[in-house]
Formats: sequence, C-alpha cells, structure tokens
Amino acid sequence: MQINNIKLDYLGHSGFLIQTQNKILAIDPYNVSARVPKADIILITHSHYDHCSIKDIEKISKPNTTIIIPADAQSKITKIKEIQMEIIEPGDNVEIAKIKIQAVPAYNTNKSFHEKKEGWLGYIIKTDSTIIYHAGDTDKIPEMRSLTGYGKHGNQFIALLPVSGKFVMTAEEAAEVASLLSPDLAVPMHYGAGIAGTLEDAKHFVELCKEVNIKAEILEKI
Repeated sequence: MQINNIKLDYLGHSGFLIQTQNKILAIDPYNVSARVPKADIILITHSHYDHCSIKDIEKISKPNTTIIIPADAQSKITKIKEIQMEIIEPGDNVEIAKIKIQAVPAYNTNKSFHEKKEGWLGYIIKTDSTIIYHAGDTDKIPEMRSLTGYGKHGNQFIALLPVSGKFVMTAEEAAEVASLLSPDLAVPMHYGAGIAGTLEDAKHFVELCKEVNIKAEILEKI
C-alpha cells in the first residue's frame, strides 16, 4: 500500500514493513516470507517469541541494521552479530535519517499477559507527512488519548491495531480505539498466525469501523 511517500506492507501477525525513500523499517517480523527485503531498522515491541523472533530478525537484518528494543529483549538480541542495538522505554524518542520514532506504552488492563511494569512498547513512526501508530500487544489504555491529534495539520495518520482478543484487544475494543483516534486508515493485526485471532476477527473489525465512519482495510501478507 502506497501512502504519500512511503510503502506499507503486512508481514503477517503483528509484523509490518515500511519503506521510505531511503530506509526500510520492519516491525515485529514473525514467520516472514523470503520476499521480504533486508531492513535498515527493526522495531521490536516486546520479548515474546512471536514478536521478537530471532530467526526472522536474522533473516531480514544486515550488517549495521539498527534494532530498537525494550530492555528485556536485550539478551535475545545479543545473539545476532553485526547489528546496532538501541534499548528504549515508553516516552523515549529516536531519530534515524529523518525518521522519528517514539516509544509509547502497550499493556493489558484486564489480563496479565502484558503487564504495564514490563515497559513493553508500541511505536509512533513519523516520516514527512505520514504518521504510523503500531499499537503493540495492548488493550485500550488511557495513554492512547494523547494520540488523538495526529491526524490533523495535513498528516496522514495510520493506526495498526491488534484485534484478536485473548492476549490483546478484541475487534470490538480495537474499533473503539479507532473511533477515539480517528485515523485516516485503521489496519487490523495480531491474527492469522495460529496464535490468537483469525481473518474473521479482522473482517469484523473492518465492519465495526465502517459503522463509525472510520476507513479500515485488511492488508494482504507479502
């Protein structure tokens, strides 16, 4: 999918590929295909195996790839050679080649799979006039209210939201978040990998978004 000057592709589960004019970013690659190119920057939301997959990170990294991670993923990432590692926590900001990356909280409110104390992450990625929010593994949390202005001032605001339930938001809860954030486009994730969630959850999310006049779209996995 082309959005302004960036290309957004779905890698499956919670994984995405963002290609700018001069950099390739990957988020939470898991069971990625051989067609996925090498990334300059890899963002990891948390240390669970389906988000911090060493074999997939090795597959798409190259010498001097920057891998941005929360602290508890450090011991896993040190197994990978010739990469640059940057450890961040919610509220931190990183800028690489004019791409601004902000770490935001991601956690459960009514279950214990992703506790707030872990300091696990979602990401805000800003490049030129495009802003992408990858929510990470999360429920609807109060901190999301601070993101409601991103669609203003001529920006294209894209929200990537988990919809599977069990470990994260349900499709209904994710649609509530989409209504709160009012993005230009909402994209469902965290389904279809045999871990939690199905394509039906993603379709249900899209229909719920349409009911509140939010554009939502399922992206095909590359």
